[in-house]
Amino acid sequence: MNTAFEIAKRISFYKQKNYTRFIVRLSIAATAISVAAILLTFSIVNGFQTTISSKLYSFWGHIQISAVNGANLKDDPKIIEKIKRISNIQSASAFLNQTMVLAKDVEIEGLNAKGIADFTSIPNLIQGRLIQSNGQSPSKEIVLSKNIATKLKMVIGDQVSLYFFQNNQVQERKLTVVGLFHSGIEEYDLKNVFVDIQLLQQMIQVPAAVTGYQINLKDLSKIAETQNEIQSILPENWVNSASANLYPQLFDWIQVQNINRNITIIIMLLIAVVNLITCLLILLLERIPMIGSLNAMGATHAMIQKVFLYQASFIAWIGIGLGLLIGLGLSLLQLKFQWIQLDESAYLINTLPIQIQPLQVTSVVVGTAIICYLSFLLPTIWIKKISPAKAIRFD
Repeated sequence: MNTAFEIAKRISFYKQKNYTRFIVRLSIAATAISVAAILLTFSIVNGFQTTISSKLYSFWGHIQISAVNGANLKDDPKIIEKIKRISNIQSASAFLNQTMVLAKDVEIEGLNAKGIADFTSIPNLIQGRLIQSNGQSPSKEIVLSKNIATKLKMVIGDQVSLYFFQNNQVQERKLTVVGLFHSGIEEYDLKNVFVDIQLLQQMIQVPAAVTGYQINLKDLSKIAETQNEIQSILPENWVNSASANLYPQLFDWIQVQNINRNITIIIMLLIAVVNLITCLLILLLERIPMIGSLNAMGATHAMIQKVFLYQASFIAWIGIGLGLLIGLGLSLLQLKFQWIQLDESAYLINTLPIQIQPLQVTSVVVGTAIICYLSFLLPTIWIKKISPAKAIRFD
């Protein structure tokens, strides 16, 4: 029989009129709340960063190829075929940006028309369908954002006019609204529409013109290596840039969430450590007569220390287990029911996003256990300084 374990179990859970049981429960609760709060922090920040980043990348891709001087490029299918052979490339397609005027009846709006060659790259489609083309002539279809459609009082199936001004001449095309998209990023939803790239090339009268190429990667962690491979293929006046560097204001804002996450975790850990050390000191003070009696009966300091370390184990693992149950439970409930809603105009998303990463969960469990044992180990060193005679008389 493990004597130290049995003593620890008895003093921790046996119903008696002292503060031990209350202190143990308080310590378990503190550990559980800290673990749950850390898990929720990780899950929310992960979900937020992934969701917002995905929205931004869906507009621009992970990498953009453009001219060094910002002018339009001449489409070169051979270069794109070489780029597509790079192992980390998921897709690569041309796009052409052009300032246009969109009109329906008396309603008009200046915006950016994004001509695309790959219609499946239209992001966040919520209504209608994608643009379709026969491949022979430019498609006369357009996909608008929900915000623009509401502002200009348009619905799917409406005929709209797209105007382009060049050399004091007006180019006009009649288009049919076939779909609506909604990203939640208002400044982009209100300024962008999607059309066939051939239509824009026809309107500006430059058949092979492209603003650049939008590239999506399989593994974003290898973006620097992939950029080097791409640049080795490009002509002299072409350059590839990471979208995160082209639009730093939004991506930097996303990365700031890491700072908020780390501060929250550090605060929760400090609170837990202070609480655990305080609780074990109280337990030691209350059990000084017991320590003296065990010493008098021949128990070693190591054996007595084990009693309190076993008690610490009960507190740590029960607290961690409850924290896992609460943290993961609330995360999974939010994933399934999305019961926490957000202001989309402020957060760019309308529900609280959650992403659970198993490696982070494991790290939280192991890290919390180590911190708990270290927190509990320090007070138990004091046991060696307790005199058996004085301890037995302690009141």
